[in-house]
Amino acid sequence: MTRHRKRFGTTRAALALLTALSALAGATLVGAAPAGAVQRGSEIAPGVRYEEFDIAALKGPAHAHVLTVDLRDPRVRLDLLHPGAVAARATVSQQATGLGAVAGVNGDFFNISETQHPGVEATGASVGPAIARGRALKAAVPNGQRFGPALPPGTSTEDVFGVGVDRRARLDDLSLDGSIRTPEGRLPLRGLNQYALPVNSIGAFTSKWGGVSRVRATCGTDTDRAAPCSTDTYEVTVRRGRVVSTADTPGSGAIAPDTTVLVGREAGAQQLRKLSAGERVKVRHRLVASASRFPYRFALGGYPVLDDGRPLPGLDDRASAVRTAVGIADRGRRVVLLALDGAPEYRTGLTIAEVASFMRELGLVDAFSLDGGGSSTLVVREPGEATVSVRNRPSDGRERPVPNGIGVFSTR
Repeated sequence: MTRHRKRFGTTRAALALLTALSALAGATLVGAAPAGAVQRGSEIAPGVRYEEFDIAALKGPAHAHVLTVDLRDPRVRLDLLHPGAVAARATVSQQATGLGAVAGVNGDFFNISETQHPGVEATGASVGPAIARGRALKAAVPNGQRFGPALPPGTSTEDVFGVGVDRRARLDDLSLDGSIRTPEGRLPLRGLNQYALPVNSIGAFTSKWGGVSRVRATCGTDTDRAAPCSTDTYEVTVRRGRVVSTADTPGSGAIAPDTTVLVGREAGAQQLRKLSAGERVKVRHRLVASASRFPYRFALGGYPVLDDGRPLPGLDDRASAVRTAVGIADRGRRVVLLALDGAPEYRTGLTIAEVASFMRELGLVDAFSLDGGGSSTLVVREPGEATVSVRNRPSDGRERPVPNGIGVFSTR
């Protein structure tokens, strides 16, 4: 699929479609519940409204929990929820309360288990890129290393939902642009705080990674997550621009703020073996957007399901599940966060095709699927309360620790 990043404009046809859908649904505002839905709602903060209602689905009724966020209100903003390290997990409630959010949902798919690699620690790190408070935390793993359902045709692990410094929400791609300058020349940098590196590459790990082992980064291949771990690896620790130590295998433990650990596999490992203690090394990296002219305030991974008011081709219309998604309308000024209920009477959920159709019915122009199943969580902090509470019923019976989420913050 051609990269689908117009980000703000809508065609006349799309506008006409949205007008017709709004009329059919009886919705007066973007994000309003479809006509006839059983609905309850309240204002959580200025520019933030919570609603819940039943919706008809292929395999039975689903129950939607929806947050509508008006970014035109200067008192509200979106940012990344995260537990303080890339390779770490916490519940959405813990992350939202700890960071002072008034509401939020879970975020990206993540490295949840390592049954294919005995003895290798699952990192808990997310699949796609992540930016928090304007700072890049990580880049995307190769497509074949992704956890989660199959990606729609033409999408990739580099797809993101984000909000720029201009306070407008977008769907975009974020790719890693990085290099390693050594005495012998410049080497390409192919990873940043990722649980999986491309074959024959070098990746950088910073203090944002956390203390989890870096071995997982050298397991699997670009097309097969379950492939064996590489037997040709090397690690170089760079502190304040100089090599201070080397090792034949990736290590673990916290990384100091003035330190970068380079991990190489196959050809990348062979390049790193040429470095010696005391040599000068400069590591450079940044995430580059394919469409936005504005830097991102925050971004996280998932995959698009609705683009310019049209569902992406090839969306699965058979497998139903509890889902979490985010949608955009009003030229990036309005955002809708959706999490389905995981209670037994609603657990069949929606197919991805149904998610796209439902988000379009709500009047959204673009929509993006996030992690679902036991991860799907929506939390809200009522006015006067010190902590958030979970509004949907997670399908595991309790909140699942996750690596990140979308947080709604208010200066109410």
